[in-house]
Amino acid sequence: MIADGSKFRDPGTLIDGDLELHLIERAPGNAQKGLVPEYKFEMRRSGSTEAIGYIHLRVGLTPKLRTHGGHIGYGVEPAHRGYHYAARSCRLLFALAAEHGVDPILITCAEDNVASRRTCEMIGGELVRIDTIEIEPGLWRSTCYYHISPR
Repeated sequence: MIADGSKFRDPGTLIDGDLELHLIERAPGNAQKGLVPEYKFEMRRSGSTEAIGYIHLRVGLTPKLRTHGGHIGYGVEPAHRGYHYAARSCRLLFALAAEHGVDPILITCAEDNVASRRTCEMIGGELVRIDTIEIEPGLWRSTCYYHISPR
């Protein structure tokens, strides 16, 4: 695991057709705060500086991330949904995840989040379980856990 950020890679701009991932931050881990190292990217359409979404790759897991969050988190702005940007972005991160030894990749999502479940299926995710978890004090959610091999 990267503790101080010294082993972060330079992924450059990751491109899939009209989609580009631009690295906006490398956040080092902080064990005392329960933070793991992560790469933070903006999703952009080619030739644009407007963010149409985000995607984060965490190269470690805390107990909390094992139950809620996983290795990859993403979101696409409502006006840009329906173009498979989340699935395409996840695929662009597979090589970087593999370089860090992340295998399998864990992605979690709410059971009723049809779009995220479809994204996980599109990228080859295997549904390994569904659990009801407390995501905040007093707030429970049925959560799906997907494993994806980055290789």
